Amino acid sequence: MANKKITLVKSLNGRLKDQIATANSLGLKKIGDTTIQPGNPQTEGKIKKIVHLIKVTEA
Repeated sequence: MANKKITLVKSLNGRLKDQIATANSLGLKKIGDTTIQPGNPQTEGKIKKIVHLIKVTEA
C-alpha cells in the first residue's frame, strides 16, 4: 500500500475531543504540521474522521 502525506490545514481549536485526539495520534498538533503514514485501514479511518481539517496526498 502507498504511504499518505497528511498536512493539518485548519486549527484544532474548538473541535471535538475525539477529533483532536485523532489528529494528535497522527502526529498533527499545529497548522502546517506534516506526517507520512502508511496507507492501511487504520490510517484511512483516522483520515475520514478529520478529513475537513487536513490535506492528504500520496507520498
